[in-house]
Amino acid sequence: MTWDWQYSGEILPDLLNGLRYTIIATLAGYVIALILGLVWTLLRRTPYTVVNQTVRWVTEFIRSTPLIPQLYFVFFVLPAWGITIGPLTAGIITLGIHYSTYTAEVYRAGIADVPKGQWEACTALNLPKSRAWVDVILPQAIRRVIPTLGNYLIAMFKDSPMLLAINVTELLFSAYQVGARTLQFLEPITMVGLLFVVVSVISSILVRRLERRYATH
Repeated sequence: MTWDWQYSGEILPDLLNGLRYTIIATLAGYVIALILGLVWTLLRRTPYTVVNQTVRWVTEFIRSTPLIPQLYFVFFVLPAWGITIGPLTAGIITLGIHYSTYTAEVYRAGIADVPKGQWEACTALNLPKSRAWVDVILPQAIRRVIPTLGNYLIAMFKDSPMLLAINVTELLFSAYQVGARTLQFLEPITMVGLLFVVVSVISSILVRRLERRYATH
């Protein structure tokens, strides 16, 4: 079996279109994961046992179940309850919620790593809790966990092919479609692998630069 360069050029636009949806799903899901993960973390620190334990078990359940059943639930089960969501939106929401349970643990570790003296200084200065969190604690905590948060961005990108389970026309699904039309899978699948490597390497370089500029070691 030989490589067909002409065929590769013909299918490249379809694959790049699939890559566009993959990147959109990854970035949008990552924003949800960052925001919701911080919400989980702050709720875990409330003095109310009911809230604390409820959030703990919810996040543990989400983190302990595979991503694909969660995708099926959001896309196929929720419509039975009157909640219909498009494939891409369902994929973004599910990716974001799934990975928010991991970023929550990252934030928790970062907050725990903030020196105790910082908390004591906020108390001594009589800072309101909201200002202490926003201006003192969270900036230090987030800088400590930038490398780990960046790694989860790359991990989410590599998990995005699972969205084909709910018919999102992401990169791998696009490759499968063009391969099914021509019965030639060598070129599309190989090109998918190469595109994933290229984007992952570029993302890794950007994360490392961000880490060197802002992270606390």
